[in-house]
Amino acid sequence: MQVRSILCMLCILFSLHSCKEQTKKIASSAELKTIFNNYWEDRMKLFPLEATATGDNRYNDKLPISISASYRDTLVQFYTKYAEQSKKINSPLNEEDEMSKELFDYEIGINLEGLQYPSHLMPINQFWSFLLEFPQLGSGDGNQPFKTVKDYDNFLQRIKAFPAWIDTAISNMQFGIKKGYILPRVLAEKMVPQFKTVVTIDPMKSIFYNPIHSLPNTFSAEEKKRLQNAYNFEIGKCIIPAYFKMQAFIEKEYIPACRETHGISSLPNGAAYYQYLIKNYTTTTLTPDSIYHLGLSEVARIKSEMEKVKEEVHFKGSLQEFFKDLNGNKAYCPFTTPKQVLDSFWAIKKIEDAHLQDLFESFPKTKFGIRQTEAYRAASASAEYNPGSADGSRPGIFYTPILDPRKFNIVGMETLFLHEAIPGHHFQISLQQENTNLPQFRKFLNYSAYAEGWALYTETLGKELGLYSNPYQYIGHLSDAMHRAIRLVVDVAIHTKGMKREEAIQFMMDNERITEPEAAAEIERYMAIPGQALSYKIGQLTISSMKEKYKKELGAKFDIKSFHTQLLDGGNMPLEVLQKKLDRWAKSL
Repeated sequence: MQVRSILCMLCILFSLHSCKEQTKKIASSAELKTIFNNYWEDRMKLFPLEATATGDNRYNDKLPISISASYRDTLVQFYTKYAEQSKKINSPLNEEDEMSKELFDYEIGINLEGLQYPSHLMPINQFWSFLLEFPQLGSGDGNQPFKTVKDYDNFLQRIKAFPAWIDTAISNMQFGIKKGYILPRVLAEKMVPQFKTVVTIDPMKSIFYNPIHSLPNTFSAEEKKRLQNAYNFEIGKCIIPAYFKMQAFIEKEYIPACRETHGISSLPNGAAYYQYLIKNYTTTTLTPDSIYHLGLSEVARIKSEMEKVKEEVHFKGSLQEFFKDLNGNKAYCPFTTPKQVLDSFWAIKKIEDAHLQDLFESFPKTKFGIRQTEAYRAASASAEYNPGSADGSRPGIFYTPILDPRKFNIVGMETLFLHEAIPGHHFQISLQQENTNLPQFRKFLNYSAYAEGWALYTETLGKELGLYSNPYQYIGHLSDAMHRAIRLVVDVAIHTKGMKREEAIQFMMDNERITEPEAAAEIERYMAIPGQALSYKIGQLTISSMKEKYKKELGAKFDIKSFHTQLLDGGNMPLEVLQKKLDRWAKSL
């Protein structure tokens, strides 16, 4: 009887302890949710362009000078504030909250670390530049909505703020000249023709006037006239002079002062900055040398696969001659109009549609579209995906530049569509944004290693999705795989080993199906945004290796659809966090 009483007492004590632990978890979860919500609200105020992109229209009239020293100081205060709040939560959390907190802390830490480097002194380049993004925003085809009178008035306010952004950029770049924090000359020279494609003397012919050509019929005649006059005036007063001012500065002052070196190592503290960029883009602590040797290994492996395809199609000649034939043979350029190119991509989607359910359990609700890249940015643009809005009001768009449809090569179209569109970026980004179980900040996290790693991984699914039946499409897939492997070599070599632009271009042409102008544009991209190109292959290799690991460990329990769900249902995250998530999934089976 006494033993039974003791056992009862122990059970009661255990229950009380469990209740207390559960109560602590609930309290911690509530506190964490409050921090996340406050963080997101404050973030939208600080990043109004990000708010617009996510479909939050409260700040569509705001254009912060995000490259100013005062703004960067505000960011330091913002991230530090939330880092300190997160540290105060040391009570137990449930598994999902624990992951959210880990992601929150990582995001704050990586951003604070980045603010130690003066990237604002090189605020524009030929590949990533607000001067290229702003016209797309104001064209009527981008993230900025133009549906109501308020929408039109909102963007007028952003136009009015644009000259201050330009003045700050010029001031920063002048300071960068003094500090030796400056672009390579060859990159600065590429920006001048870009300005010329955006700027017109006549405001009514400007891309920023395009929304006026599409004024809704619901607007009154008076409102239409007011907006026509206002856009005509503000474009002429703010946009055109600002672009001309930047163009003159670049030509007369910046280019003459630019450096002749090509790698980031020539900048002050360049080696440390490059190591940070590796961490930022790959979400790993890999060293430049380890990435370089991994790249060489992948180049050799993929090259042997290319040789097999060459033999399969009975091509007589070297691999380089095979590349030249694929690039120069008119048989691979069957198009005469841009519409034919776009229709071919739609045809690829139709083939995929019949097989997607074999590999996936969840499908995006966000609508999808295919468009030709606008003329003003097509010359320097790559094919890309522009995410839809979380509320479904704006579709996800796959953009492809078509400078001359008669020169658009059909080889590799399938692998390109897999990566940039479906199931690559469209599935990953849309499912993340649509996931109502994620805190708001997690719906829009974007780590390149995960996003580009996933997209590159989906290229390996081509045969399972009914594609690559044509060996010339498969060689296109191998070409893209080689392209990403080469990046590991040349990005590191340019920025840490003194490889020159011309040497990198030649290395690329020796090992993949690419023309010299295309190779030059790619190498110049890596010069402009060091480290970003590493994320693709590092992410893909990580995901592919995890798949092989679990297939081996789980045997008959492994299900590809469940694996893909686990990859996508938590949203974008650092590779290390993703690996831990997948390990928990595998152990639960």
